[in-house]
Amino acid sequence: MEKLTAIIPTGNEEHNIVAAIKSINFADEIMIVDSFSKDKTLALATPISDTILQRKFDYPSSQKNWAIPQAKHQWVLILDADERITNKLKQEIIKTINSNANESGFWIKRENYFMGKKVKFSGWRGDKVIRLFKRDECKYEDKYVHEEIITKGKIGKLKNKLIHNTFKNKEDYLEKLEKYAKWQAMDYDKKTGKITTFHTFLKPIFRFIKHYFIQLGILDGYVGFTISTYQAKAVKMRYFYLKKYRNEKRNR
Repeated sequence: MEKLTAIIPTGNEEHNIVAAIKSINFADEIMIVDSFSKDKTLALATPISDTILQRKFDYPSSQKNWAIPQAKHQWVLILDADERITNKLKQEIIKTINSNANESGFWIKRENYFMGKKVKFSGWRGDKVIRLFKRDECKYEDKYVHEEIITKGKIGKLKNKLIHNTFKNKEDYLEKLEKYAKWQAMDYDKKTGKITTFHTFLKPIFRFIKHYFIQLGILDGYVGFTISTYQAKAVKMRYFYLKKYRNEKRNR
C-alpha cells in the first residue's frame, strides 16, 4: 500500500482546522504548516495531527514549497483549511495512489460555496487545482497568487470534487481580497506598463461584466452579483497596490 502525506497550511484557522483534519484522517501523515497562528489553531490541531511545523508566512507558494520536501511519504495531498475531502474523493485518492499511476500529479475540481450557497456559475464553474502529486516530481511555481504545480511529468484528472467553503463573512473576505491584491501587484509589476484609467476604471468594469454576464453569475442570484462585485473590487485594488508598490520602490 502506498502511503500519503496530507499538508494543511494554516494561519488563524481555529474555525476550520478540526473539520479539515477530519476530512483527511485517512492520510498516513497529517502535517500542519502553521504561520504562527495567534488563535487556538495549534491547540486544536496538535492532538489530531502527526507533524507540526511553523514558519513565518511570506506568500503561499513559498510556504508550500518549503513544506513539501519535509513530507515523509512520496504521495502528497495539499488541503487548504477551508476545503474538505468528501468520502467519494477519499476513496478515489486511495485507489489512485495504489494503482501504479504514471502521472506525477492530478487535477481535482472544486465545488465552491459562497455565503452558504453552492456557486454554479460566476466564473467558478470550471475551478480546478492540482493537489495530489508526487513529492519528488512536483513543486509550486514561484508566484505570489494563483500559483500552480509545475512538473516535467504527466498530470491526470480525478473525477470527484473537493469542497471549498471560501466565505466566512464579508469583513474576512474583503481582508482576503486585499491581501491577494497586494501579492498580485508584485506578480503584475513586470508585465504591466504605465497604469492608466484603463487599469483603474475600465478593467474593474470589464471584470464585473465578465463574471456576472459572460460567465453567467446572474444565474447565481445575489451570490453571483456579490462575487462579481468583489472580483471587480479586487482588480481595482490590484492596480492601487501596484501603483503604491512602484512608488515605494522608487523611494528606496
